[in-house]
Amino acid sequence: MRIPRIHVDHELRPGREVLLPDQAGEHVARVLRLERGAPLILFNGDGYEFDAALASLAKHAVTAEIGEKRTVDRESALPLTLAQAIARGEKMDWILQKATELGVARIVPVVTDRTEVKLDAERAQRRMAHWRGVLAAACEQCGRNLLPDLEPPQAMDRWLATLGDAPALRLALLPEGDVTLRQFPSVENGAILVVGPEGGFTANDVSLLTQAGFHGLRLGPRILRTETAGLAALAALQAIAGDF
Repeated sequence: MRIPRIHVDHELRPGREVLLPDQAGEHVARVLRLERGAPLILFNGDGYEFDAALASLAKHAVTAEIGEKRTVDRESALPLTLAQAIARGEKMDWILQKATELGVARIVPVVTDRTEVKLDAERAQRRMAHWRGVLAAACEQCGRNLLPDLEPPQAMDRWLATLGDAPALRLALLPEGDVTLRQFPSVENGAILVVGPEGGFTANDVSLLTQAGFHGLRLGPRILRTETAGLAALAALQAIAGDF
C-alpha cells in the first residue's frame, strides 16, 4: 500500500511527536484503519520530508513520531507563475489543484473587469485559508514538498505594477492572440501566464496587459474555458522546456 503523505503546518524535528491535522488523523485512523507503528511521510512545505510512524490513535488526537529527515526535489526547473482571474467555487479549487500538480511555482488570484467573484477583506481571508488547504492536499497527492507561493487576491492592474523587469516570458491567453508557443525560441527564464475570467478579458484588460509587456497567446483554434486554458498552457510549457 502507498505510504500516506501528510502536510503538517508545524515545525518538524526528528524524534519528536506531532499532532496530525484532524482530517488527516481521521483518514488514517478511521478510513485506512492504520495501526500504531504504521509508516507515514510528513512535510510542512519547507522542501523536506520526514519518515514517521503512527504513535497514538485517540479519537480526536492522532499523533505521529517523526523520524529521518530527507531532501527530495520534485520541483520543476522551469519557474512558472499563474495569474488566474478568480473563478467560482469548485472551478477555482480545480485550477489550484491541477496547477500544483503541474509544478507551478507561484499563483496569483486576480480580479479583472469581468471577474464575477467579489471578495471583501473577510471573505478574501477565508478564501486564502481554503486555497492553502487545496494546495497542501495537492502536494500530498503529487509528492511535492514545497507548496506554491500563493499571493493574496488583488486587482490585475495593481499586480501588473509590481512585476518590474522580471525576465520571464509574459503570456496572456487570448483566443484572438497573435502568437503561439512554437514562435518562442526559448522559455528558459520561465513564464508568467495570465488567464482571464469566464467572460474573457475586456479591451481595457488587454490594454493593461499589452502595456506590461504581455504577448497575446493563442492555444489553437478552439476557445477553452477558464479552468482549462491555463492548465493546458502550463502543461505545454512543461513539455517544451520543463520536466515533462
